[in-house]
Amino acid sequence: MKYSILIISFSLFFASSLQAQFEEKPFEFKGQISGYGNYNFENDLNVLFGGNFIPQATYSKPLENGKLLDFDLSLNLNGSFAFHPFDSSRSNGAIDPYRAWTRYSGDQFEVRLGLQKINFGSATNLRPLRWFDQVDPRDPLSLTSGVWGLLGRYYFLNNANIWTWVLYGNEDPKGWEQVSTNEKIPEFGGRIQVPTQRGEIGLSYHHRNTDSRNLNNPAFTNDNIGENKIGLDGKWDVTVGLWAEASHSFKSKDVGIFTNQTLINVGTDYTFDVGNGLNMVFEHLLTSYDEKSFQFENTQNLTALTGSYPVGLFDNLSTVLYFDWESEGFYSFLNYQRDLKNFTFFAMVYVNPKDQGSIQQNDLVNNFNSKGFQLMLVYNF
Repeated sequence: MKYSILIISFSLFFASSLQAQFEEKPFEFKGQISGYGNYNFENDLNVLFGGNFIPQATYSKPLENGKLLDFDLSLNLNGSFAFHPFDSSRSNGAIDPYRAWTRYSGDQFEVRLGLQKINFGSATNLRPLRWFDQVDPRDPLSLTSGVWGLLGRYYFLNNANIWTWVLYGNEDPKGWEQVSTNEKIPEFGGRIQVPTQRGEIGLSYHHRNTDSRNLNNPAFTNDNIGENKIGLDGKWDVTVGLWAEASHSFKSKDVGIFTNQTLINVGTDYTFDVGNGLNMVFEHLLTSYDEKSFQFENTQNLTALTGSYPVGLFDNLSTVLYFDWESEGFYSFLNYQRDLKNFTFFAMVYVNPKDQGSIQQNDLVNNFNSKGFQLMLVYNF
C-alpha cells in the first residue's frame, strides 16, 4: 500500500510538473549534499567516512478560492565506509524514499497524504511525544525517517488547532517504541491544542496494533496486540520558558515490562544577556517500563542541558550534555558551526559511554559512542 502511495505521488507530481512547464507554475528542484569524516578512539573500526545526498523536488499549484495543491518528493542516498588502518573494513549504502507527499490546503486547513514528517509537543530534547520521528539534537542535519499516512489539520482563528491522522505500512518501531507495528492494520490518532494565558496545552492520542515477535522472546509471539497512547503537554512563557510533557502507552495483552510505558518531562529555557546572547535549555525525563500501569519499578532518569552561543554573524557554538542517573553515565557533545553562503561546516567533539542506550535517537547518522571527533561539510542548493 505504501509503495502504491509513492507511485501515485510520483505520477501526480511529474504530470503536474509537465503541465507547469506550459502554464509557468512554480516548480523547484533543490537538495542537500553532506560528507563527513569521523575518528573514534575506541571503536574497532575507528575511521569512518560517509555522506548523504537528499535531492528534493517541489511543485505548487494555486487553486480557486485561495486553495493550494503542492507536492514534495525527495530521496536519501547515503553511504559509509568504516575501517581500521590497515586491517579490516565495512561499507554500506542505501537509496531510500525520504519524503513523498501531496497536500491540499487553505487558509485554515491542510490535508497531506504520503511519506511525511509528523511531530508535535512542547519538549525540546528529551521528548515523551516523540511518537513518529527520530530527530536527535546532536544531529546537525536534523534527519528523521518519515511515516506513511494521511494527516489532516485545522487551525481556528484563536490559534487552537486539531490534528487527525491515519498511518499504514510503518512496521519498524517509531520514536520510543520497543515493539514493532503490525503493518497490515492501520494506525490512527489525533491531537487538540488550545491557547492558554501565556502559553498553550495539548492532548494527543494514538492507537496501533503491535507485533511482539520482534522481541525474540518465545513467550511473546502475538502479531496483533492493541496499544493506546495518551499524551499531555503544555508550554508557558513566564520570563523563562516552562514546559511539561507526558506520555503513557498501554497494551491490551501482557508482554512483560513492555506492557506499559510512561514518560514524563519537565523543562525550562532562558537566553542570558551575555555577549551575543547565551541560550540554555534544561530538561529532565523520567521513563518507566512496567507490567502494570504506573508501577514505576523499572525507571530511568535522564537530565539534559543544552547551550547555544552565536560567536558572530556566521559562527555558532553549541553543546548537548546528558546525565543518566541510574548508570551514572555522562554524555557530552560540542559542536562548532560556520556558515558560508550555501556551505556549512561543522566540527564536533564527543565523550560518551560506549553504550548509548536510549540516548541515541537517530539511526540515520553516525552513533556518537565512546570518544572521538567528526568533521562535516554540508552544501545546500
